[in-house]
Amino acid sequence: METSSRRLALLSLLQSRPEWPGPELAERLGVSTRTIRNDVESLRELGYPVESTRGATGAYRLGPGARLPPLLLDDEEAVAVAIGLRAGTGVSGMEESSARALAKLEQVLPHRLHRQVAAIHESTTRAPEYLGTNVADPEIDSAVLSRIAAAVRDREWFRFDYAIEPEAPSDAPTATPSVPDGRKLVEPYRLVNWRRHWYLVGRDPRSGDWSAYRADWITPLMPTRRAFTPVPLPGLDYTSFVLRDVAATGWKVHARITVFAPAEEVLARINPTVGVVESVDEHRCVLVTGADSLETIAVYIGMLGLDFKVTGPPGLVTHLKTLGNRYLDAVSP
Repeated sequence: METSSRRLALLSLLQSRPEWPGPELAERLGVSTRTIRNDVESLRELGYPVESTRGATGAYRLGPGARLPPLLLDDEEAVAVAIGLRAGTGVSGMEESSARALAKLEQVLPHRLHRQVAAIHESTTRAPEYLGTNVADPEIDSAVLSRIAAAVRDREWFRFDYAIEPEAPSDAPTATPSVPDGRKLVEPYRLVNWRRHWYLVGRDPRSGDWSAYRADWITPLMPTRRAFTPVPLPGLDYTSFVLRDVAATGWKVHARITVFAPAEEVLARINPTVGVVESVDEHRCVLVTGADSLETIAVYIGMLGLDFKVTGPPGLVTHLKTLGNRYLDAVSP
C-alpha cells in the first residue's frame, strides 16, 4: 500500500472505533508499529488530533479537533447515510442542511454506489408518517432542540417562554393543560420524541411538579448557567410519563366521555396514549382523552367498540352527529 493510501486507511480505522492498540493497527495495515507511529505523526502534522497513551495498554484514538476531518465511509455506511439524509424530515431547518450534506456525499460517491442510492430513491414512495390526526405534521426548529438538549446535558436550569398554539374551532372544549402559557423555569431532564412531536420532561424547582412541554411551543431565553442536582422521576420512565401527561392534558383539544363499560374493559382496549380512564361504578367509567382536532376525537371514541355518551362540547357533538349520519347514509338502500 502506498504511503498516502495507507494513511487514509489508518484515518478510516481510527474513525471506526474509540481506540486501537498500535500492534493491532500495524497488523491490519501490514506494516510495523514504527511505521504506524510515523504515520500518526504525519496525520497530526495535517491537523488531525490523534491522541495516544503509552505502556502495555497503550492505544491510539482520534480526539476532538478544531475542524471536522473527512469521514471515510465504507460502501454500506455511505449508502445508509445517503438514504438517511434523503429521508431527513420533520425538524424545521433540517431539510436544507440535509440537502447540502447529501449533495456533498453524492458528489464523491463511486458510480456503483450512486446508482444504488438513486435506485432506492426513485423506486420508493414515502407515505405520511403521522396518520393519527387530520392536523398537519408538527415541526420544530433544530436550534430549539439543540438549546434544550444542551441544558439537559449540562444539568442547568432552563428558562423559556411557553405559548400553546391551539388550532381547534371556537366551540372546542376549553383545555386545561397542566402547563399554561407563560414564562417557565424548569430543571430539564429528557427530550422524548413521540409521533413526530418532541417533548421536554422538566421539573419546576420551586413546586417540585413534573410536566411535559411541547418543544414546538417553546421559545428559549438566555441560558441561566445555574446547575441543579437531579431528582429522580417517580417511576424513572420518562417516555411513559410523557404518554400519560399528553393523554390527559397535552393535546390541543380535550373531552370527557362517559363509557358504559367497566374501567378495566376500556383500559384493555386502549394504550396509555389514548387517554386516562376514571372509574364511576362497575358498569361505567369516564374516558379523558384528547387530540389535535375534534374530528380525530370523534373517530377515536367510535373505535372503542363500546357504548358511550357525549354531552359536550358542542363541537364534538356536531362531529359525532355528522359521522353518524354519514355512516347511516352509507348503509341506506
